[in-house]
Amino acid sequence: MTSRHPVRRVFQNAMSFFYGEHLSAMPWIGPLRRYDMAKFRADFRASMNVTLLAILQGIAFAAIADLPIVFGIIGSVVASIVAPFFAGSRHTILGPTNATAFMLFSFFAASPALRAREMELIPLLVLMVGIFCLLGAVLRVADLLQYISRSVLVGYVAGASILIVANQSKHVLGITLNEDLTRTFFGSLVELGKNLSHTQWPPLVAAITTLGAYLLLMRKRPKWPNFALMLILSSAVWGTLAYHGIGPFRDLERFQTFAMLDLLPKGANLSRTGIFDDISSLMGLAFALAFLASLENTIMAKTLAARTGEAPMVNQDMFAVGMANIACALSGGMPASGSLTRSALNESSGARTRFSSLFSGLSTLVICLLIALSPRWGVPLIDFVPKATLAALIIGQAFTLFHLPNIRVCLRSTSDDAAVLIATFVASWIAPLDTAIFLGVALSIALFLRRASRPYLVEYNASDSGDLCEIYEKKKRNHPSISLVHVEGDLFFGATEIFRSQIQRITADPSLKVIILRLKNARHLDATSVMAMQELVHFVRSQKRHLIISGCPRSIYRVLKNSGLLALLHADCTEGEKNVFPEIPGNPNLSTRDALKRAQKLLGTNKADVVIFVDQKKSLTHSATLESPKS
Repeated sequence: MTSRHPVRRVFQNAMSFFYGEHLSAMPWIGPLRRYDMAKFRADFRASMNVTLLAILQGIAFAAIADLPIVFGIIGSVVASIVAPFFAGSRHTILGPTNATAFMLFSFFAASPALRAREMELIPLLVLMVGIFCLLGAVLRVADLLQYISRSVLVGYVAGASILIVANQSKHVLGITLNEDLTRTFFGSLVELGKNLSHTQWPPLVAAITTLGAYLLLMRKRPKWPNFALMLILSSAVWGTLAYHGIGPFRDLERFQTFAMLDLLPKGANLSRTGIFDDISSLMGLAFALAFLASLENTIMAKTLAARTGEAPMVNQDMFAVGMANIACALSGGMPASGSLTRSALNESSGARTRFSSLFSGLSTLVICLLIALSPRWGVPLIDFVPKATLAALIIGQAFTLFHLPNIRVCLRSTSDDAAVLIATFVASWIAPLDTAIFLGVALSIALFLRRASRPYLVEYNASDSGDLCEIYEKKKRNHPSISLVHVEGDLFFGATEIFRSQIQRITADPSLKVIILRLKNARHLDATSVMAMQELVHFVRSQKRHLIISGCPRSIYRVLKNSGLLALLHADCTEGEKNVFPEIPGNPNLSTRDALKRAQKLLGTNKADVVIFVDQKKSLTHSATLESPKS
């Protein structure tokens, strides 16, 4: 039973909210008990397919973020190992992604002072992202992500894909740009134009051949691991020429193989001077990364659930994202998010349980250690990867991010979807990406609230027999003494002003004596709408009129009672009388009949003209029947 004490009632509501969807600290125990050799073989085979892609994407996404490649590889290793112990989805693979990587680059490129300390700040930033995700999981924020338009993510990814192409073009052309002038898309274009004459043909040739072969493979064999194949092939050809200094390719810029010392944990130093200033500077970016990671992960989980028939556990998955990011912060990795490409590959490769992610992370760790030890054997593996060929493959992948079918759907569906997509897309060009995505989210929510807060009313007249007929022509409208107002839809704060203006229009009729608000289909009554109704009560009473409530469901009745509005409505009633008639589930018209009888008693008559107002969008017919009130 709900307590009547307001503080205790708030506490009970809060507890019911938190316990509405339990988060499990150890969701892996059940799958482990049911684990067998057949599942192990399926998981291990799938993990081998994912491992190579995880390593190469870790390198690529670190390059997009303009970070040492070890950050991307460590992020792939740690997130894949930690996530399956907390995730709800059995096919989830976490790690760095395109969107989060470029958001990192966009933020630090726009803040030169912070960019100089980027290596020091990354662990703190990733820790903050993890904490935000954990708090979001506890507060069940992932449930609210369904109210964010998909157009936001489509516009963001489309804008980021163009920015990725502009950012990676310098490696393809072999030119050096002024970093202070490339903080925006247009600045990058201007700098590229100024330095176009300094283009070097060896990296351009290597990049064009790699990109051409990649796009050809994507067209002929789209299911092959083309990114991995082309990076290995281009490194074997162009990387070997560069490593051995053969011909004009000896100056081809390459990545440097990391050492064992680079793999040591690099956690955030929380005791240093100025830590709170750094937290303040990174707060917006951390929140944006946590939001984007959770949104990506939710979309990925629901996409896989649609394929496998599983019920998505989005808050549990958000909890896994938080734990993975905290682990990445302690080990020195990039921010982790749900990777749709690696997760889809994991599922299509036949993974049976969550432990395929664990095997993939351990396999990636083994290869990572082999790479770090490779210089001792005289073959530093990463030294064979030219920056120009990797940039070409990143550009090729950026083309796939610019998904024309999704863009076409958003532009053609509704004007609101088109506005959200265009606004997010344009904002990503002129503002840092952490700002652009919030602009898109804000616009999406604003347009949603506008749609949700537009009630419409239609006039109905009641004949002597009780038939309700819609009035189409103004000249046929009667001058009623009783107005029955059907309130349908949301009555939250966003709809209050429209609701108030409609009521004022109705009360402008001087012959009107009694207003009956029928709240049977009203929803989400809040403090703002309660105060608007209080003002309405005082107004109609000052005009010597009356206000009656009918058909209100239990949830609305509870708000009326707790807020004190019920007592105000009954203030002019004598013993045995009332102005509020709750809904009667067996016959929804009985409360309206009782309200009409009360109105007739207030008017001192057994008969009165009645005009019925209903929500035009909810009206399915042009006539209805209401039981005639009896004295």
